[in-house]
Amino acid sequence: MQSPAPITPTAPSLAAGFPAHLQRDVQTVTKLLPPPPLNPALPFRVTVDGQPLIIPYRIYEAEPSAATELSLSPTQLAILNCLYTRHHDGRVRQRRLGHILRLNEPWVVPFVVRLVGEYVLEILLDIRRELVELDDPTTPQHAVYGQVLAANPSFLAITRQQAASYWACYHRHLYSDRRYYPGSTLIKSVQAAARHYSTPARSRSSYLDKGIPPP
Repeated sequence: MQSPAPITPTAPSLAAGFPAHLQRDVQTVTKLLPPPPLNPALPFRVTVDGQPLIIPYRIYEAEPSAATELSLSPTQLAILNCLYTRHHDGRVRQRRLGHILRLNEPWVVPFVVRLVGEYVLEILLDIRRELVELDDPTTPQHAVYGQVLAANPSFLAITRQQAASYWACYHRHLYSDRRYYPGSTLIKSVQAAARHYSTPARSRSSYLDKGIPPP
């Protein structure tokens, strides 16, 4: 398990988890967060639209009030929900995840996929239930997830290993055949999408075919 660290000035900022065009919105969001008692736990790195991002494994900020959240724009609220999918409380992660699962935004993808490599079965079932278009190559959802994950093979490989480990530790009694474990079926789906977009020329044309601006 990743361990939190005391607050230090050198810890990556939460803004490092989002691309440059969102930084003004990220600043608005992070100003509303209560001060955390601990630094985020060890971060993971991904690339989105060619930009390196650093996303925390866990955060420890309390949630802002509902009234505070009413002041946020839809994009700012999506950023807030993404951040709290990294919260140390699994119930918070699950609730916040529910607000971003149908967003076909490249910067949302790592926050969703990271949860596939974690241990909360209810969260895995939520992801499997909501990502209904992931296996359909004609959909924007398939395109967005495929493009992002094709650019992050190491992240996808580590997530696959973690999903397998948590199945063996916690869920083997429910799913004796790992192929039917929700984490495994999700990994299979996102791997297939990533393979589909692993060729740069195909990736760019597929974005255009689906009406999505290429990165």
